[in-house]
Amino acid sequence: MIMAVLPIHEYPDPVLKAKAVPVTEFSRELQKLIDDMFETMYAAPGLGLAAPQIGRSLRLFVYDLKEGEGQPRQSGVLINPEFISKSGSQTGEEGCLSVSEYRTQVTRANRVAVKGIDRNGKEVTVEGEGLMARLLQHEMDHLDGTLFVDRLSSLKRQMYLKRLKKRMKAEAR
Repeated sequence: MIMAVLPIHEYPDPVLKAKAVPVTEFSRELQKLIDDMFETMYAAPGLGLAAPQIGRSLRLFVYDLKEGEGQPRQSGVLINPEFISKSGSQTGEEGCLSVSEYRTQVTRANRVAVKGIDRNGKEVTVEGEGLMARLLQHEMDHLDGTLFVDRLSSLKRQMYLKRLKKRMKAEAR
């Protein structure tokens, strides 16, 4: 099967602000979409990619957190995921493939557990701490139409929006 690198939608694209719909069909097309999402994530490069980021309003994301920072490699697909638990607190730098050229500090839970379905239709639970917890929360946000910039203070968000308008104006010329 030939995989494709798909275009990544960027803020302010409306698909990024919509709540994604549950996946109901585990078809060959879904398997191809998952493969293409992995290919797109690696080409970007990123740690995770949610379906809305490629213009598909589906409750699905892929992730691959490489080994390091005292953590084993964790990679997979979560379809129709839901949080089971969240605890603790951490603040760390985040960026996003859909919010180019901007990184900032975001506070999130330090430990999370998420249940969902894998690409074979089997129920799975994924637990994460530290960076993995951050990644899971970031991708789950995408499925609910939330971007990491939505979690910033209004002042920081206004500064980002001002920078974005300036960049879009420059690109339009």
